[in-house]
Amino acid sequence: MHDRQAVADLVAFADPGPGDLVLEVGAGEGHITRALAAVCREVTAYEIDGRLARGLRRRLDGVPNVAVVQGDFLRADPPSEPFSVVANIPYGITSKIIRWCLEAAHFRAATLITQLEYARKRTGDYGRWSLVTVESWPEYEWRMGSRISRERFRPVPSVDSATMRLERRRRPLLPPDRIDDFRDLAALGFGGVGGSLHASLSREFPARRVAAALRAAGVPRDTVVAFVTPDQWIRIFRELW
Repeated sequence: MHDRQAVADLVAFADPGPGDLVLEVGAGEGHITRALAAVCREVTAYEIDGRLARGLRRRLDGVPNVAVVQGDFLRADPPSEPFSVVANIPYGITSKIIRWCLEAAHFRAATLITQLEYARKRTGDYGRWSLVTVESWPEYEWRMGSRISRERFRPVPSVDSATMRLERRRRPLLPPDRIDDFRDLAALGFGGVGGSLHASLSREFPARRVAAALRAAGVPRDTVVAFVTPDQWIRIFRELW
């Protein structure tokens, strides 16, 4: 990512504060790293390629709040303090990076450049919702930012991109001791039986209760699971559990 405006837009969407610790995945030549270092307390820049990491250390030698780490971000231990992730990530490991973030105790937010298709899928921009988004919804909000043309990258990739933000909610939508139950319900619903959410949930709950819960959430009985919004899932859970 060499486009200055795209870098500025990414950092603005992330909106890091002067006291923030930010991790960057795949720092490359450091264009995003420099922009982050100008606005936050500390940047830990991960770069797995040895040549790029050495070059990055040379270029950022006079920037005291940047630590360059040569290594695999996915093998790194999460910080023991609140942190965010801001990066133009390697698209082939997007799901693994998201999972790493969701499993980190002190993770606050990830603002990422991803493939456009991934950002649209995870944020419901297609009008459909994925299990990953639904099961994390009580604790995390997913938002899509601006689209980025492939022409703004060098070399030019085969797909367009977008900025996407995954942010931990200040206050979960469900009590913490109910979230595992919610995830179990979501897994049951996405189990794919009978072509509708009603059919899937009726495997474990009385059909009449499922029908009443769907009505309360404004979900028609024949709705396919992918078209049920995360907020509707929250209402269904409250009606059933």
